[in-house]
Amino acid sequence: MAQFWVEGGTQLFGTLRVHGSKNAALPILAATLIANGPVCLLNCPRLRDVENMVSILVELGCKAQWDGDTLRVDSSSANSYTLSEPLSKELRSSIFLLGSVLGRFKKAIATYPGGCEIGNRPIDLHLKGLRRLGARIKEDGGYISCDGDDLVGTSVPLDYPSVGATENIMLLACSCIGETVIHNAAREPEIVDLQNFLIACGFRVCGAGSSTVVIEGGKSDRGCTYSIMPDRIVAGTYLTACAIAGGEITLTGAVSEHLVTVVEKLQDAGAYIRQEGSRMMIRAPHRPNELQRLETLPYPGFPTDMQPQFFALCSVASGISVLVENVFENRFRHAQELQKMGGKNSLRGTTAIVRGVPKLHGASVIAHDLRGGAALVLAALSAEGTTIIDCAERIDRGYVHLEDALKSVGAYVERKE
Repeated sequence: MAQFWVEGGTQLFGTLRVHGSKNAALPILAATLIANGPVCLLNCPRLRDVENMVSILVELGCKAQWDGDTLRVDSSSANSYTLSEPLSKELRSSIFLLGSVLGRFKKAIATYPGGCEIGNRPIDLHLKGLRRLGARIKEDGGYISCDGDDLVGTSVPLDYPSVGATENIMLLACSCIGETVIHNAAREPEIVDLQNFLIACGFRVCGAGSSTVVIEGGKSDRGCTYSIMPDRIVAGTYLTACAIAGGEITLTGAVSEHLVTVVEKLQDAGAYIRQEGSRMMIRAPHRPNELQRLETLPYPGFPTDMQPQFFALCSVASGISVLVENVFENRFRHAQELQKMGGKNSLRGTTAIVRGVPKLHGASVIAHDLRGGAALVLAALSAEGTTIIDCAERIDRGYVHLEDALKSVGAYVERKE
């Protein structure tokens, strides 16, 4: 078990580089299984989740080699269609491999995936979409067995714009005969990144970023070298850290178009933000303003992955804020931990009422999940005294050495094993 020890009360000054996106890297790694040639991924974040996905690919017979944040994957030697149960239980995004394994081998055997316990995340939309494309799927004893001898492109309407289901269907559709049209598709930038990777490998895909994605089935005719998009949640976390702790920092490598709603809310909280190409500068006031209402929604709405960090911000804001979580019903577990630090909040179903206090104080808290853990680190930056955050390894799932990044701009953060 790892811990973060944070000594609060120091403003942040300096420059931070935004590393590659975990949520883009995972489906792209799944897509390497259907690429007809070696793939070189640049700006690939070496995170726990990414390394778990690479380990699953290696168990399937692929070859993988790291060189800094460059990852080379060769799937030509892949020879298994059974996904590792222990690794899949660690990684929610292992479900992405169902479509690519099925497309590659016409068979797939998987267990139900794991990941952070932030609420009900059923995979029924994934399975329903794969069945629409002709997959025969049996669910028995916690296992999913798929047969794909008769895969044919078709119209696939989604009941909800699920990111994972959209990506999984895109991956299987690449191996289907004919055209697949996904209706009510998720619109997240990570889906655009997956489309761009597939195009670089020779597949024909269009429409990502809109609610309709079209895939013309066929085979990849090449591998590629591809640079993964910057992580918009990491960028948002860094910006929010400055808004909580105060000071002035500059981000490099961020894509401002991906952060519109986050920037708007930070400006509502009183932060000054200037954007110049891939550089973003934030200057924060002494104390944030209240946010009268923040509501999470599918992209381009406010991202659920930023709600815990803003919960921390509202905990030290100068008024009462209302946060509504519409995506995951159990994503307020950080609320009780913030109360240990002197935070004033109450929960009413999917709504949190947060009454800001002038100062939080150090305490021993637990990171119950990835983003909630990051929120506790941010809250600790402005708290009086020392905060000890247990289960810090959960934060490692989405941030490359978060402690080093924050130390580089003046924070007092130490990692202890």
